[in-house]
Amino acid sequence: MKRKTSVFHFSLALGACMVLFGCQPKPTTTTGTTWALVPFEKADSVNPILLPGENIFDCPVLGKPVAWEIKDVFNPAAVVRENKVYLLFRAEDTVGRFAGTSRIGLATSDDGLHFSKMKEPILYPDNDSLKRYEWEGGVEDPRVVESEEGHYIMTYTAFDGTTARLLLATSPDLIHWSKQGAVLQGSHKDTWSKSGAIVARREGSKIVATKVNGKFWMYFGDTDLFAATSTDLLHWTPELENGKLKSVLKPRKGYFDSFLVESGPYALLTDAGIVLLYNGMNHNTQGDTTLAKGAYCGGQVLFAKNNPMQVVDRLETNFIRPDKPYEITGQVNQVCFLEGMVYFHDRWFLYYGTADSKIGVAVKP
Repeated sequence: MKRKTSVFHFSLALGACMVLFGCQPKPTTTTGTTWALVPFEKADSVNPILLPGENIFDCPVLGKPVAWEIKDVFNPAAVVRENKVYLLFRAEDTVGRFAGTSRIGLATSDDGLHFSKMKEPILYPDNDSLKRYEWEGGVEDPRVVESEEGHYIMTYTAFDGTTARLLLATSPDLIHWSKQGAVLQGSHKDTWSKSGAIVARREGSKIVATKVNGKFWMYFGDTDLFAATSTDLLHWTPELENGKLKSVLKPRKGYFDSFLVESGPYALLTDAGIVLLYNGMNHNTQGDTTLAKGAYCGGQVLFAKNNPMQVVDRLETNFIRPDKPYEITGQVNQVCFLEGMVYFHDRWFLYYGTADSKIGVAVKP
């Protein structure tokens, strides 16, 4: 998520979105349906769990050292490996023209609450074939799942200053990454695209990408949500309708998600169906009046187990919202942005960006 660069994009899409979603009754409480992952409780005793720092990195594009995480850290992916939680976080310096260049760093934890950072980023713009997509806005907002073979697949967003594009990278160990290029190709290669959440199942503490009807599925987008399929997790084909990306989830007038919907972590395949935690932005004039204008909150939607484009159910209200000082005030105010989730020590840990400035965690028993 890069709200500071995509507000214009959101505004262009808003007119169409407002036509497409209908008036619905004002929600009052979360439905509490059994399929949903609720409740999560914020770990107030330790939050925020990750802050900006002063680590230095020799940027290959600039050809000089930069304090790559000095400004903000936020929007992390999370993975359990070798009984540790690995947090892959977005960090910004103060050098780039777009409020800093973003890179992806790594922190580890033995308990899911207290983290130690690596000194250098693990994924960053370089003088490679993807520089034209990644510089100088950077690389941001990772989401990670594991393949059946034990490799890690990361979706991330590259921003060149004009267009955000959804890209892929792979790794054997979460530290060394190989860039694989853009998710959208052909006539859609320059389409604004972000936030790729791959459908996966839980095996113990592992989150493993899983086929549905013979294909891997991914949800993506930051206005409506869209879908794409793959046979190998590397080459993806978007679902289309009349030559355009086919919407599978839309904003709702009068709700916390009235301006946009954007993928959270991976989509979790369960007995009830496919559970997707997502981020919703409140519309300034046609949203939930109990929330601040422009607030980002977390929602959940259930897609059919055998039809990933069919919505079965959706929570009426957000299950997490900005209500702490570090969530209310920051680079972008009023933000809880969900992006990483692990099952660790028999509990769910949900990691989220706070006001595009820090990182928090909420825990579900």
